[in-house]
Amino acid sequence: MSLEALLRRDRVLVGAGLAGLTVLAWAYLVRMARHAGMEMAPAMPMPLPWAGRDLLLAFLMWAVMMVGMMVPSASPMIMLFATINRKRAGAGGVSVPTTVFLAGYLAVWTGFSLAAALGQWALQAAALLSPAAMTATPVVGGLLLLAAGAYQFTPLKNACLAQCQSPLSFILTSWREGARGAFTMGLRHGAFCVGCCWALMVLLFVAGVMNLAWVAAIAAFVLVEKLAPGGRVVSWVAGVVLLAWGAWVLATSLWA
Repeated sequence: MSLEALLRRDRVLVGAGLAGLTVLAWAYLVRMARHAGMEMAPAMPMPLPWAGRDLLLAFLMWAVMMVGMMVPSASPMIMLFATINRKRAGAGGVSVPTTVFLAGYLAVWTGFSLAAALGQWALQAAALLSPAAMTATPVVGGLLLLAAGAYQFTPLKNACLAQCQSPLSFILTSWREGARGAFTMGLRHGAFCVGCCWALMVLLFVAGVMNLAWVAAIAAFVLVEKLAPGGRVVSWVAGVVLLAWGAWVLATSLWA
């Protein structure tokens, strides 16, 4: 089989695998949201203290959610890794499964998921998060919106977004040989993605962690911000909108 045929086959296989992984993640989220909806009625008047099982379930929810939200926007990078890896293997280099790169990428988001679950636990323990809808109080929600809006204009956001928008540049400057190198590359790219998107992920507390319409909206924005030609302008416009939204939420909650 020619190299070009192998590249086409790899693109199809990797693309199908990423699509399947995303669909499975969303299917799990839909099932979990339906289950949570059935348990909301009647809602408990006071939240019960979290146990270890609750933290584990929250961590699992965040981890699956990050897969469903972030794998689509990372697909161009993963596909490019698979292509370059196949070409180097054809030239006598070491062939590494694309799943190794993906594992490194998802490992970083798994760490973020643990931090998010702990944050959810802390907010609920402080009575700042609705245990049923999993939404923050208006004051906390307004502050989160302001923080996310301000972060859109920071140098760190711009630097991380630039890395996410330029898969070829990342591959050329960060290539490492072997399985360990591929995993390290995945970790590195995952770190850039977390640096780019963590504030947007925290906004899940504003409209509900299990509000799937809100989850899908943020995932779609991340995809546009990374892949659209004017992604940086989109980022700045979103920052202005988030700042205005946060100011309005705080004003209405404090002066009501």
